[in-house]
Amino acid sequence: MTTLNPANGKVPGPPGAALPDGPLPVAPRRRRPLAPVLYRLIAPGARARAADPVPSALAPLLAAHRAACPHPDEAALLRGYRVAEELHRGQLRKSGAPYITHPLAVATILAGLGLDTTTLVAALLHDTVEDTPYTLGQVRADFGDEIAVLVDGVTKLDGERWGDRAEAETFRKIVLSAAADLRVLVIKLADRLHNLRTLGFQPPHKRARIAKASHELLVPFAERLGVHVLKREMDDLAFAAGDPGAHAATGRAVRAAMRGAPAAFGPAVTRLRGALAEHRVRADVSVRVSHLYAVHKATGGDLAGLRPCQVARLLVVVDGAERDCYVALGAVHAALHPISGRVADYIALPKDNLYRSLHTRVISPDGDPLEVIVRSRAMHPVAEYGIVAHIRDAAHRTGGEGTGAVAGRRDLEWLGRLLAWQSDAPSERFLENLRTDLAEGDVAALSPAGQIVTLPAGATVLDFAYALGPATGDRSIGALVNGRPAALSAEVRGGNVVEVLTDPGSVPSADWLDFAVTAPARVHIGQALARRGAEEAAEAGRRLLVRALARRELDLLAAEAHGDSLAVARDLGYLEVDEMYAALTAGTLDLADLLARFAGA
Repeated sequence: MTTLNPANGKVPGPPGAALPDGPLPVAPRRRRPLAPVLYRLIAPGARARAADPVPSALAPLLAAHRAACPHPDEAALLRGYRVAEELHRGQLRKSGAPYITHPLAVATILAGLGLDTTTLVAALLHDTVEDTPYTLGQVRADFGDEIAVLVDGVTKLDGERWGDRAEAETFRKIVLSAAADLRVLVIKLADRLHNLRTLGFQPPHKRARIAKASHELLVPFAERLGVHVLKREMDDLAFAAGDPGAHAATGRAVRAAMRGAPAAFGPAVTRLRGALAEHRVRADVSVRVSHLYAVHKATGGDLAGLRPCQVARLLVVVDGAERDCYVALGAVHAALHPISGRVADYIALPKDNLYRSLHTRVISPDGDPLEVIVRSRAMHPVAEYGIVAHIRDAAHRTGGEGTGAVAGRRDLEWLGRLLAWQSDAPSERFLENLRTDLAEGDVAALSPAGQIVTLPAGATVLDFAYALGPATGDRSIGALVNGRPAALSAEVRGGNVVEVLTDPGSVPSADWLDFAVTAPARVHIGQALARRGAEEAAEAGRRLLVRALARRELDLLAAEAHGDSLAVARDLGYLEVDEMYAALTAGTLDLADLLARFAGA
């Protein structure tokens, strides 16, 4: 069980929490030396002193953890809180509240999701390495490797050291850390959720920037993990911060539309319940209102005459196995006229984020199109909490011992895709590629051998080719889509069978970047073009040097054979002779200086 409030769909935070992003020290920030009291808190015997009075500020977190976790280690949680509170003492939020209220709120959000004690302790400590004298080595020594990995994963890189690359490299670090333990991403999401909840203390320009970054990067990560309970609230909070006028207008329009919900949904629900009973399927049928940002995107901001069926849908949660979901789908279609071609089967073919349900569009009794979702009761927690549900179940089964193994799973296709291209992407392009890769809308297509390839909406045959591997992409010349010839620029649709045609002599073309959508395709095309450009520049520089040396009756080929060219290149600071030749083409190396060096070699 979790403590999710079903009335508003929000994960609970501390009562009255309204605190902003970022610590604000009383004086210009200085890293204080560790206080003697901290050494007592982290000393080996500190674990045994769990009988000390529990601070009142910690009570809501402990209560949420006890309610959701069958094996809480309250002593570890108390120790983590005391260390974090001591380390952050003297740091303030922009509201003037003590900074410890932020990590405490993040941990409470995670406790509401039902996460294990290890994750909550890491959440309490997640800003200590970044904002206090506490080091990662000390975290590891005091709390163990598992917590140190989580804290390290969410710690931002030093802006002074990394400069303009800090944000991109921080997100690259998060991706790599998530490969080791997905709880890193879950903590980061809870951290951003609390910062969005408390954005009111930030100036307008910063609110807009944080809202934009949240929609482009953090919300998509929540979607990829399937943690929709976080995604929905983050979506709406970022919407409110980024476009408060549209947010307010959407809220008014949804409330007005839902006043007609009983008349719009009542007859459909009555028919559906009757059909389910006839098909001998036990299920709960409920009306689910879409969150505001989803309505805003679906309507394009055109809120005139918004109807109940545009802002809500029916959810059928079946008591039974997978096959009962298909029986229930038949009952839906028997009760309400189905719209042809509008059934999506995410049970047989789950989404990247582990989501499994059946979606269908039908005509309601009053003639409006209506979406109906069917899933089993076992599928429902995963549909709401995604990977968190799996982590939570592992903790419940093993007393917490199996949590790390589930959180370290690397079989998620989207994560494998990120890991495959991230190391090849330069810092200046990494965030752009990450935004593209995380963009909403997945399309599942098939190879002739039956391999499922998941691509973002709008992806092309070329993207499909690169998804099969860089070598296939580089040599692709076209495709057969459902048996018919198609260009590399053709858009791939869900369910398409795509056979990529290749030529061993084919190489990537610069115009491919005009229609390549996915990050793997764009990264590999960019690398191929850069390699070819470097080769052409090196060849042009070499030809220039050959002609100049020939006029002095010197032979470059002989100099290369004897190693003189490499010696000159190394003397000039180049690792390879081709780099030296390319520099000559670019004009960054003076030809006269180079000739003098060869003459003296």
